[in-house]
Amino acid sequence: MTEYLDLIMFAALMAAILTGYPVSFSIAGVAVGFAFLGWATGAMDISLLGALGQRVFGLISNEVLIAIPLFVLMGAVLEKSRIAEDLLDTMGRLFGQLRGGLGISVVLVGALLAASTGIVGATVVAMGMIALPTMLRSGYDPRVASGIVCTAGTLGQIIPPSTLLIILADVMSNAFQQAQYEQGKFSVEALSVGQFFAAAMGPGLALVLLYLLYILIRGMIRPQDMPPAAADLPRPERAEVLRAVVPPIALILAVLGAILGGIATPTEAASVGGIGALLMTGLRLGYAPRLIGFGILALVVLAVLVGIFPVRLQRSDLDGGQMALGGFYILLTIAGAIGILAALRGAMREKVVHAAVESTLTMTAMIFATILAAGVFSLVFIGLGGEDRVAAILGNLPGGPTGALIFVMIFVFILGCFLDFIEISVIVLPLVMPTLIVMGHDPIWLGILIAINLQTSFLTPPFGFSLFYLRGAAPKEVTTGHIYAGVMPFIGLQILGIALVWAWPALATWLPGAIF
Repeated sequence: MTEYLDLIMFAALMAAILTGYPVSFSIAGVAVGFAFLGWATGAMDISLLGALGQRVFGLISNEVLIAIPLFVLMGAVLEKSRIAEDLLDTMGRLFGQLRGGLGISVVLVGALLAASTGIVGATVVAMGMIALPTMLRSGYDPRVASGIVCTAGTLGQIIPPSTLLIILADVMSNAFQQAQYEQGKFSVEALSVGQFFAAAMGPGLALVLLYLLYILIRGMIRPQDMPPAAADLPRPERAEVLRAVVPPIALILAVLGAILGGIATPTEAASVGGIGALLMTGLRLGYAPRLIGFGILALVVLAVLVGIFPVRLQRSDLDGGQMALGGFYILLTIAGAIGILAALRGAMREKVVHAAVESTLTMTAMIFATILAAGVFSLVFIGLGGEDRVAAILGNLPGGPTGALIFVMIFVFILGCFLDFIEISVIVLPLVMPTLIVMGHDPIWLGILIAINLQTSFLTPPFGFSLFYLRGAAPKEVTTGHIYAGVMPFIGLQILGIALVWAWPALATWLPGAIF
């Protein structure tokens, strides 16, 4: 029995998580229990847990993961300020007269929100409360409407910046380094979050295109499922469309452009995104709009000029022109700070900051608690011989490297029906990824395949999180059966997306290769 403790431990973890007890405590509790069981039976050296302190320190000093709370804050501020609602309303009126137009608007808004917030729950709930009733009033089939809203909300997991991609980048980088050590390479390469952000752009846009094509084709084949919106729905004016669309796009360009252009690290770009979201909130709330607008202009001018004409004020060999330019930069910084403070004051008056910070704290604590607990679990699992067993299983599968990858993809898909993407990312992937990389699979391509697979976990019954989010926000006439039936075609589209990236690896590898 003792030689199978690692398998029993994994089964016990699945059972503990499915009881509904808090995930991080379930993971840590199972790990501690099996550590003592392994020590008592002689199956594990308990001194291995001495490495736990080093793992905890490595986590809290990991600069990559610092980006997570900053990106979550950016998304929470945009959600609490109701900017998403304005965008949904405007896009719905813009495309509403087309057959399937409301569905198209929901997918496009989902893509924009994904690239500016990345928070699946907030996006699904917002669209479930705003777009779904409008679609039902227009005569949409409840199953079709539910499926579109659920699926568009999950785009936040594959379109950067996304919490999933940040966690995956850290996991895959560690797996890549471990694989290089196993291959006898001691001058190892690392992978960056920027590479995974760049790699996810092509597949993310391909998924959006697949969703839009499906909606258009279904609208032609079954027009009764997606009729045009009511004729009396007023079309937005051009200025109204620009006011709704330009700020999120500008924020996306600022954040992703800084990362992909090599101007800023993901953590620095996330802080820019947080400030940008705060300024957008201040403008929307109408507090001192001229002051905030002037602050935004000052910050944009400062960013452009500093990139073209950098000045190092600490140097002793500056001439008069450089000193004057440095003084001008200081004035621009002060003007930008005044605009930020004005936006912050307005956001605090409306309690937007309070709600956003509380949401950020809750989500960040949950993510990091899970990662810490997974560190304990993986140490015990390795101590019980689980890592060697996983490598042996993957190595002995028929089909070689391709067979092993197919097995892992199916296994992750099945786990996604029951577990959250965080648990799968920090518990399962560190065990299988090094072996797959050693077998010859490209780590970035591999990471994007897994990312799309994990995105699908939000849609797969019975425990897909998007399904629960929408169930809580949907009108009473939308049943759980409607939601489950509605997401089935989109799960098929997700699998088609995985097949596309599998068949054309360049879809994921070309852009990071060109940039980095």
